[in-house]
Amino acid sequence: MAKVAMIVGPGFEDSEYRVPYRKLTEKGHEVEVLGADAHQTLEGKKGEERVKTEAAASQRDPSKYDAIVIPGGHGPDALRIDAGVVRFVKGFVKTGKPIAAVCHGPQLLIEAEAVDGRTMTSWPSVKTDLVNAGAKWEDREVVEDDNFITSRKPSDLEAFSNALLARL
Repeated sequence: MAKVAMIVGPGFEDSEYRVPYRKLTEKGHEVEVLGADAHQTLEGKKGEERVKTEAAASQRDPSKYDAIVIPGGHGPDALRIDAGVVRFVKGFVKTGKPIAAVCHGPQLLIEAEAVDGRTMTSWPSVKTDLVNAGAKWEDREVVEDDNFITSRKPSDLEAFSNALLARL
């Protein structure tokens, strides 16, 4: 089974954490929740989910994971200014393993300078940021470009999670 890093920041979108986490763990994959700080309790923006980070991303070796998942909401914007999180994501990008980001999740990939030349989707307000960073943006439920899997919003989560599971 795969070991997956889920990178979560304050104000994450509750369902964009819950649905992929549940689907991954139901299939027997190990999910480790990483953030800017270890053992930090974070609340989703809707207050439906609370999660405690198991470690700071800066404390982990990205090559030890088989995939990463970046839920949206406000979390990616908060995490993109954390040098340790960005360094982890940059290191993971170099592995060529699956990277799944939904909604505002691609903001963290922009900061990691990983989107140039990629075809991606996101929440509509992130479109211009992706295009300005060199990505081609498409308005589809799931966009897969090599090892990148991106989706737009909570209603895309089943397809998003299934695309990631197919890769694992």
